[in-house]
Amino acid sequence: MSTLVRPVAIRAAHGRGPMLAPTLPQPVADPPIGREELLRQARERLRQGPGALLHGPAGIGKSKLLTVLANEAAAAGVRVLRCTPAEAELRLPFVCLIDLLGPVSDETIARLPGGMGTALRAALLRGTVPHSDQDRLKVQLAVLHLLRELSARTPVWLVIDDLQWVDRPTAQVLGFVARRTADLPVRVLAAERAPEGGSPAYVDLVPPDIAEFAVAPLGLSDVAAMLDQYTGAKLPPPTVRQIHRASGGNPFYALELARALPPDQCALAPGELLPIPSRLRAVLLRRLRELPDPTRSVLLLASTADRPTLTLLGKVDGEADFAHHLAVAERLGVIKVGADGLIQFEHPLVRTAIYADASSKARRAAHADLASAVVEPVERARHLALAHPAENEQVAATLAEAAASARRRGAPTTAAELAALAAQRTPSDEGTLRTERLLAAAEYACDAALRGEARRLAEQVLGQSASPAHRTAARILLLRCAGNSLGEVSPIIAQGLAEVAGDPGLEAKLRCWSARVELVVGHVMAAAVFAREAAQLARRAGDPLTEISALTTLAHSHGLTGDPAGRAALEQAFELAAHNPAAAWGPAGLWEPVRREALYDMQADRLASAERKVTALLDRAGDAIGVEDLCTILITQTDIRVRAGACRGATQSAQRALRLIEDFSDACGPVLFAAALAETAGGTLARALYYAEAGLAASRADGDQHGLVRNLAVLGRIHLLADEPARAVEPLREAEGIERRIGITDPASGNWHADLAEALVAVGESEEAAQLIATVGEQARRLGRRSVITALDRSDALRLAALGNLAEAAVRLRATAEQQANLPLERVRTLLALAQVERRRRHPGAARDALAEAQRLAADAGATLWAEKIERERGRLGEPIAQAGAGVDNAALTGAERRCAELAAAGATNREIAAALFVSVKTVEATLSRSYRKLGVRSRTQLARMLAEAAPQPARLRAS
Repeated sequence: MSTLVRPVAIRAAHGRGPMLAPTLPQPVADPPIGREELLRQARERLRQGPGALLHGPAGIGKSKLLTVLANEAAAAGVRVLRCTPAEAELRLPFVCLIDLLGPVSDETIARLPGGMGTALRAALLRGTVPHSDQDRLKVQLAVLHLLRELSARTPVWLVIDDLQWVDRPTAQVLGFVARRTADLPVRVLAAERAPEGGSPAYVDLVPPDIAEFAVAPLGLSDVAAMLDQYTGAKLPPPTVRQIHRASGGNPFYALELARALPPDQCALAPGELLPIPSRLRAVLLRRLRELPDPTRSVLLLASTADRPTLTLLGKVDGEADFAHHLAVAERLGVIKVGADGLIQFEHPLVRTAIYADASSKARRAAHADLASAVVEPVERARHLALAHPAENEQVAATLAEAAASARRRGAPTTAAELAALAAQRTPSDEGTLRTERLLAAAEYACDAALRGEARRLAEQVLGQSASPAHRTAARILLLRCAGNSLGEVSPIIAQGLAEVAGDPGLEAKLRCWSARVELVVGHVMAAAVFAREAAQLARRAGDPLTEISALTTLAHSHGLTGDPAGRAALEQAFELAAHNPAAAWGPAGLWEPVRREALYDMQADRLASAERKVTALLDRAGDAIGVEDLCTILITQTDIRVRAGACRGATQSAQRALRLIEDFSDACGPVLFAAALAETAGGTLARALYYAEAGLAASRADGDQHGLVRNLAVLGRIHLLADEPARAVEPLREAEGIERRIGITDPASGNWHADLAEALVAVGESEEAAQLIATVGEQARRLGRRSVITALDRSDALRLAALGNLAEAAVRLRATAEQQANLPLERVRTLLALAQVERRRRHPGAARDALAEAQRLAADAGATLWAEKIERERGRLGEPIAQAGAGVDNAALTGAERRCAELAAAGATNREIAAALFVSVKTVEATLSRSYRKLGVRSRTQLARMLAEAAPQPARLRAS
């Protein structure tokens, strides 16, 4: 495993007040999914303030978070006193206090002065129960005195789960103590059940300035990860989305719903109900069982509507007193009616449970009522379908029309659901029409990246239809469902070609896919042959859409080799689209030629033009294309922006692509590459490495050679950024070998060869680096790839420096930097290399000047990782680097020395410090020795004490 991916649990040496323990609390290896940031904030407040109060609805995960934090504290030497009250024990006096102080011995309590020990022992049922007010005051004073005594030896945490169930006598003790422990190393960690969006009601039981944290519902991706972890199987994305929607992101509800799924865990069919376990349904509906039937009918109607409002229910049942029934439900807390008349259920799962608890006849009646009342065509069609489950052409036609409307509006998921319902409602004797509707549903599902659903529908067509056109369309949908995993799809194409022999139009479609498959698996020349053949067949058949697609694939093939024939093919595609505007958009329409043209501009360093084209393409394409096609455009935009030094924009593009696929598809190598690339420019090394390694695994699994090259290349760059050239060489060499084998000869397609040359120089392989620079440089000059040439010039200058020719290297680097005026990140890298060479030449002034310009450029671009490398180089120059909160003399330590000192003071080993700062262990040892001499200390203990004493303290803790 890479040193970058191994977590190094290190705390900064800025702990506040007397809460510092000999060993600081360390984060758990596997925190609850989706709660990492909340835990980080809670830890910070527990270090700095009197405690943390977590609040949220039942099942949201408060208890688990308390357990994680309490266990961390206990492991760090904190004395944890905990209680978990229950509603059934609310009337039992002092029961929570008994739990809290159970671990405290009788001997300790007996030492309390002034009769306090006797009173407290009585409250703990170790003596007579206190009855008088004086006895109760003695109990409160005894607990306060006991906490003073216990915390004098080690910090103490009071951990209280379900604060709302604390018995009244204990609550009085807690309130008394909470107002009097400001000067003690005592922290309160509590959880309280409160409605979502509400505020805690029992704050008088905790310190006045305690930090409050609302535990929010989990997002869709976090619920998916949690279900994967706890069920041991990957549920279909549509099922996960249904569980997330029904559970409202509540972890407990989501797990209960997942456990109730059928054993095969297949995706639910359109309109199929999500099973709700009986025990969960009983909990959710216990207040509704006694309601009269009319009230429950109104609630069923509200639960059935997509957007229930008073106006809508009035249309359905204008004569009934539905407002009265809603008022009854509102008093129970089941629903809430907003000022705009919108009816909201207390939780999405209550709504689901009401619907699931009704009979099928009652549900159909509710859908029928709503179908006659709603105006919006898509919603009306859905209600109509669910009200009439039998085959009915009128219903099917309405659904098909609504599906097409939803797709035009950019809602492919809704379109897929409606189209599948349309196929189900189509009469069996309408075989051709039913097949066409199945194909439409599969295409919409593909657009939404619902691969499992699309594959199921396409296979259904292959099993039912004998039409070559329908079967070819189904096979193409199966190919689309394969994503980047095209290595095993050749039989699908071969079987299809055998069926359509002699039909140039259908054969052209399949030949076009043959070309795409060859590109992915790494046969560039074969791809060009198939693409050219597909274009010719499509022209014969009069199919402009397929011809545009084939010509674009041909341009792609030639673009990888720098062949000018690629430009000619692209011009043909544009000319064809201009004469056939109806064929311009769609899965293989004009958007792909425009993207390809933007890539040509990028490779030729016309970055502003490339950005304009791809941005305009995104604006125009909008929702007209599918999720995965949109991701492809965003990947291109990310690449363009990184090369142009627009780091923040690159991160936005990559994150948008990640959000698009994370809820729909399996790991996608190209999108993960884009995310890693953006992180190398304006993110963090940890995230960059995570994305690159995940993308590499996905590309290997898919057999995607292009994705493999790109993820290997970005992985090499990450290790270079981390000052790990030896680790960079291996993936970059592999990328070079793959490119050579599959026939990619245009170095601008990836622009990473200079990284390999730089890594080779750093590990002493100067001869291999020189050969690489010469070979790639010759090809780059032939094709006019200026950015590649200047990057190679930088690597060659570093090679000269490694050979001892420092003066010549400095001259070369200055000249290269001048040529990179329009490539800010490349210029930053060159200036940084120049500073390193000037430092070695003992020209600190020239090195500082280069670093100052590099720092300005990196800041303007938002290039955080390169800014960090510049900071490290400044530290090597011995420049003092001011840091917020540092209490030792800024002039005494350099930036590198300060970082080493702080990590050492926090308890990190030399090896952990080396991994965190990306230096060798020997460098850490030497740096710490210098720091000790400068600060006049002899041990890590003295160092930690100096840093802690010099750190600014919050006013409340300074007073102590």
